[in-house]
Amino acid sequence: MSEITREEVQHLAGLARIALTDDEVTSLTSELSKIVDAIAEVREVAGPDVPATSHPVPMANVMRDDEVGETLTREQVFAGAPSHDGERFRVSAILGEEQ
Repeated sequence: MSEITREEVQHLAGLARIALTDDEVTSLTSELSKIVDAIAEVREVAGPDVPATSHPVPMANVMRDDEVGETLTREQVFAGAPSHDGERFRVSAILGEEQ
């Protein structure tokens, strides 16, 4: 059994900048020890002949070919715009005058 210490939990909390109460440190110490033990059990069962996986079933991306289709003209794009300069939409500044 791998024992996670209170000091290790407090150190990790400090690295993550998470404030923990004494009760939370106690609870997390126990929970993290159980997690480490569970991982150790899986390692015992999974030998070198078992490939590492991220999903229980094989996955593949289903993608279609990129094909150019009909596109809008600039006039059509800007037809509904409240303001534009013929090349870009005009919007009000959100970052202030310094931009």
